[in-house]
Amino acid sequence: MDSLTPEHRSWNMSRIRSGNTKPERLVRSLLHRMGYRFRLHRRDLPGRPDIVLPGRRTVVLVHGCYWHRHPGCRFAYTPKSNVAFWQAKFDENVDRDIRQHGQLRDLGWHVITVWECETKNLDMLAERFFSEVPNLAPAPC
Repeated sequence: MDSLTPEHRSWNMSRIRSGNTKPERLVRSLLHRMGYRFRLHRRDLPGRPDIVLPGRRTVVLVHGCYWHRHPGCRFAYTPKSNVAFWQAKFDENVDRDIRQHGQLRDLGWHVITVWECETKNLDMLAERFFSEVPNLAPAPC
């Protein structure tokens, strides 16, 4: 049973941002400090990817562990109330993510998914970018 009234729950949910979230801003800041420039939310690409590195044909998707169901993550829990609704919502999100990843790859884009919990260790994330982004090397100082 939900401890909040339906009106208050609706108000809470309306406050959840879909773009420019804290994890997304952290990843953008890291890439910028590394010397790379990018575009945000390009409308001409499937799913409007969070970060686009056009010169490297790479997109970076920053996913919240809860909403996008990060496998094995403690933040990807399912609420105890209205389980059927939430499970359908989460399944829909995951299916859309898989579909959009496929569409981006079919268009020749390299897709990197960064999970919210991975933004806690930016040094490790920087190393991951160096290893996964094509032609990505440290920018000259």
